[in-house]
Amino acid sequence: MPASNNPITNFLIRVSKIEASEAKAVFSSFLFVVVLMSAYYILRPVRDAMASDWSDAEVSWLWTLNFFISTAVVAVYGIAVSRFRFRLLVPGMYAIFALTFVVFYLLASNSVDRTLIDKSFYVWVSVFSLFHISVFWSFMSDLFSKEQAGRLFSIIAAGASVGGLIGPSIPSFFSASLGTDNLMLIASLMLLIPIPIIFYLQSLKSSELGNQELDIKNPSGSIGGNPFAGFKMFFSNPYLLAIGLFIFLYTGISSFVYFELKNLLSGLSRPERTAVWAQMDLAVNTLSIATGLFATSRIVTRFGMPTTIALVPVMICIGLLVLAVSPFLGAVVVLQVIRRAGNYAVTRPAREMLFTRVDRETRFKAKPVIDIVAYRGGDMLMAWLFTGLTQGLGLGLAAVAVVGAGIAALWSLVGIYLGRWFEQDETESVDSAKETGAMTAKGSAA
Repeated sequence: MPASNNPITNFLIRVSKIEASEAKAVFSSFLFVVVLMSAYYILRPVRDAMASDWSDAEVSWLWTLNFFISTAVVAVYGIAVSRFRFRLLVPGMYAIFALTFVVFYLLASNSVDRTLIDKSFYVWVSVFSLFHISVFWSFMSDLFSKEQAGRLFSIIAAGASVGGLIGPSIPSFFSASLGTDNLMLIASLMLLIPIPIIFYLQSLKSSELGNQELDIKNPSGSIGGNPFAGFKMFFSNPYLLAIGLFIFLYTGISSFVYFELKNLLSGLSRPERTAVWAQMDLAVNTLSIATGLFATSRIVTRFGMPTTIALVPVMICIGLLVLAVSPFLGAVVVLQVIRRAGNYAVTRPAREMLFTRVDRETRFKAKPVIDIVAYRGGDMLMAWLFTGLTQGLGLGLAAVAVVGAGIAALWSLVGIYLGRWFEQDETESVDSAKETGAMTAKGSAA
């Protein structure tokens, strides 16, 4: 591969699988997700600190509300995908979210009774937490080819972990002095930074990356079609359904661990909880950076997608069985760190590679349905399952961990199935998936 005059570029080429012509796009994508996730990780501990003030049933109701609001937001986004120019779609979405957090800042700063505002903020950050990263990876899948994704996505995903170090460090050390309201304003301003980066990446796609042929239908105009085709694509395409099931099972593990931590931290004050959640974020992202930069792409190329995508589910299954034997706070914290670090460094990049095998309309219409609606539906159902197991049946941490281990085992099997499907010959897998999506879109448009 040709050398570059930039020492940073040369270093990346030597230690990773980046080609010289890809360096600008990878670095810009890396910076994009660093800023994006920094903003989110400023908001996340503020949201999670609120949850300990509420019962499991109250949080379950909020998660239920979150599911319906997320579904509505995805439907509105589908309309935007069909009607607005593709070039303006992604930057416009981030600008709108930035504006909403400014509104929350103004409401919180001028309100006496914060209960309704806090719960609204909790739900809206939960919507944002999936939406902003789903759109980011849709954009990445549209920017890079399937072959490039296998080499580059884990490196780009490491930027999310860098953002996960920068973001939580602010509330971790300054939540008491700055106050949670000001953290909302800081995050909203940061969400405007990626907008010029998006336009720059769009120019690199057809120049240095040479990927203008990835989707030649309306390259600069709107995607068109039925605004709600994404829902029908999801339910009629087995490939997309399998991805949705994988995410649904992931939410089961996430929900179980989250609720246990929420309950165990209820004795602390809100600033103390904010600091604890932020410190866990720091630990997670410190662990995941090296793995994402230097290991994941090698795992994919050496062991293949079935092993890569099932690796973390198998580890979590083992960890939950250990937790069932030794149920204490430290074990839950360690399991949470391993689960999230493994997701950011390995599972998430592998999962996003799956979408390089579908067309642009599927990426921007069906992918949010999977990433957000299916995810939040899983959150809702699993939250009520946890509430039923703890408050209904009175099960303790050990028994709940056994249930979670069973979910993790099924999660790993689905991952193996998906990985094998991904590696099938394109004439057997990709074309059929695209044809199904195209037929669905035509049928819904008719």
